[in-house]
Order: sequence, then C-alpha cells, then structure tokens
Amino acid sequence: MNKSYLRDENSAARLLRIKAGLRRRYLVEKVFKSVGVVAILSALAMLAVLFISITGKGYSAFQQTFIRLDVKFDPSLIDPDQSGDAEVLSRADYGGLVKKSLREMFPEVKQRRQKKDLYSLASSGAFFQLREMVMADPDLIGTEQRIWVPADDDVDMLVKGHIQADSEGSGRIKPHTIHWINTLKEQGALEMRFNRVLFTNGDSREPELAGIWGAVVGSFYTLLVTLLLSFPLGVATAVYLEEFAPQNIWTDIIEVNINNLAAVPSIVFGLLGLAVFLNFFGLPRSAPMVGGLVLTLMTLPTIIIASRASLKSVPPSIREGALGVGASKMQAVTDHVLPLAMPGMLTGTIIGMARALGETAPLLMIGMVAFIVDIPTGIFDKATALPVQIYLWADSPERAFVERTSAAIIILLAFLLVMNAVAVVLRKKFERRW
Repeated sequence: MNKSYLRDENSAARLLRIKAGLRRRYLVEKVFKSVGVVAILSALAMLAVLFISITGKGYSAFQQTFIRLDVKFDPSLIDPDQSGDAEVLSRADYGGLVKKSLREMFPEVKQRRQKKDLYSLASSGAFFQLREMVMADPDLIGTEQRIWVPADDDVDMLVKGHIQADSEGSGRIKPHTIHWINTLKEQGALEMRFNRVLFTNGDSREPELAGIWGAVVGSFYTLLVTLLLSFPLGVATAVYLEEFAPQNIWTDIIEVNINNLAAVPSIVFGLLGLAVFLNFFGLPRSAPMVGGLVLTLMTLPTIIIASRASLKSVPPSIREGALGVGASKMQAVTDHVLPLAMPGMLTGTIIGMARALGETAPLLMIGMVAFIVDIPTGIFDKATALPVQIYLWADSPERAFVERTSAAIIILLAFLLVMNAVAVVLRKKFERRW
C-alpha cells in the first residue's frame, strides 16, 4: 500500500514537472515569437522613416518654379548685320534680352545693385533657352514672344518654403526680391510646373538646370557592358564546374575562391580596375566600358553561385533520362538541364545587376566621379553613373541640390525595386518544384 502510494506520489510529481517544463517551453516560444515580431516591425518602421524622410526632402524636386517673360527678340542684339549667319546667332547677347524683359516688368528699379538682384530672378538657363529657340527658328527675330523660363534656385527654394528671407536684407533673398516675387505671383507670371529638366538634362553647376539623364545613360551603358560580359561567363563557369569539372583539389580551390570573392568589398574591385584596366591596359578614364569591366568582376561570383544552385536544383533523373535515350553529356546539359535551370540563373543575374546598379565605390576609383555635362553616346565616352551623381550632388553646398539628391535617390530606389520585382516574377513564373 505504501509502495503504491509512493508510486502515485512520484507520478504526480513527475507530471507536475512535465507541465512546468511545458509552460516554460511555451513561454520561451512565445517570448521568441514576440521578439521576432518586434524585430520585424522595428525594421519596417526604420524603412518607413527612411522612405518618408527621403520622399519628404525630394518630392518637391519634381516641380520647378518658372517666370513668364515677354521677350522682344531685338534684331540689334541678335543679328545687327542681318546676315542670318548661324555663328552670329549663336554668339548673340541673349542675356541682354532677358535683362531687358525684366527691366520692363519692373521699370521702377534704377539702382545698379537692385538691377543685379532683379536679373538674378531668372536662371542662367533662360539665356540658353532663348538661343535654342532662335537657332531652331530664326524667324523669331523681330517678334515678341511670351516665354516661361526657369527661375533661379534661390527663388525656387523660397517659393517652395525651403529657405527663409532675411528681414535685415543681408541674406541671399533681399526684401525687395520678395516684393518682386509677390508681384509676379499676383500677375500670374510665377508658377510651379513639372520639372522636365530633371529627367532630360545632364549635370550642371546650377541646381535648377541639373538633371539625371546623363547619369542614367551612363548607368545604362555600364550595366549593358556588365550584362554582356558577366552573364555568359558566369553561366558557362557554373555549367563547367557543376556538370563537367572533375572533383579534385583544383576545382575545390576554384570553388573556395569564388565563394570568397563574393564577400570581397567592392572598393577592392575598383582598385583592381584602376591598376589593370586604366594603368596597365590604358583604357579611357571615366568610360562606361571600364565601369562595366569592374562591375563584371564584382558580379561574376554572385551569378556563378546562383547558377550553380539552379543547376543543383534540377533532379538527376532529367540527366539520366536524357543520357538513357542516347543523348551526349553536352546535349543533356544544353537541351534539358540548362533550360530548366535558366529561370534561377536569370534571377541571380538580375539580383547581381541590381547590386551593380547601386555601387559607387568601384566607380569612384576609375574616375567616373568626374563632372560630366554632356550625355554619353557610347561605352567609350566620358560618363558618370546614377549613384555617383547622387554622391556629387550630396557634396554640393546649394540647398537646391538637397532636394535633387533625394529625388535621384527615389529614382534609383524605384529602379532597384523594379529589378528585384522582375527577379521575383521570373522565379515565380518559371520555377518548378520537383
């Protein structure tokens, strides 16, 4: 009886310990789950703060302040001899036309210093705009046209509320300048319009004339060279290592080095490009060709690793079935294995290209940080890239470049999101589960 009682008591104690252990395990699992949820929410909150901050600073760059001018294309200033020579028209005093229009709008301005402030309302781009109009249509000479020209960056920042005027008149925006701006608003001669220049111009020292098109074209040529070199080389390397290479110490060394190269900092590839492609081979500095070669070296490990993983995911039965019906090893790989592995290879390639699109350090080392105004027309022209353009604008002192930097970041993030979305769609559409 005592033994039976003790057994029952031991069983009850054991059951209590088991229940206590289960409660502790469930509590630990619940805490771990809560920590995971908090971590995810914190990461999302940080991303939201980042995107909100960038968008808040950059959305205004997609609009630009314009001033309406009634410009008289005075023949005495444009073509005094009435020769119609293109060189004479190109060198005409179009700045004088803009200044004359501003003086006619505010005839009360007489002092020299105030005239200088008045002339600074319009951007220097107004001069080039008038010249392009006359060069395209010389019949404008002698006529009066109503034209909208971009305002100076300080005027644009004041209208957008990014800077405040100095009430003492010692700042960049003087009280009489504010009076002129208010007058233009009342006359309907000052308004905000879509900033087309941001998407069509190259870089400029003047913020209101600076655009990202040159950097976008430079990035396109750079990524084109990178894709044409890295994709076939990466896929061919992966196919050889996975399907044809013998398993020995040499292939093991190659695999270890490929995996190590994937973790090498990108600045190292820039130093390699500087030493080999520029100093040894003498390729042109700041060219997309050199940038593409450097980014090819950087993205090759990523593409090779992704391609090998895709080849490994193809079941051995595919290879065995192809070989069983008389196909050669090469035919089995090219006609059966490679098509099935291609979606994963494309996904890895797009992710590698997305990483290359956002790289700055290796491009700085090969000189693509130069100030480039002209739009590149080929892979050997001087060019910069979109991340480098962001770096250049972020280092500029003008307040107007702050919003353009944020706007360029928004555009770059949009490109990266699109590329990653394409990779996800390809994987979901073509992926097969065995």
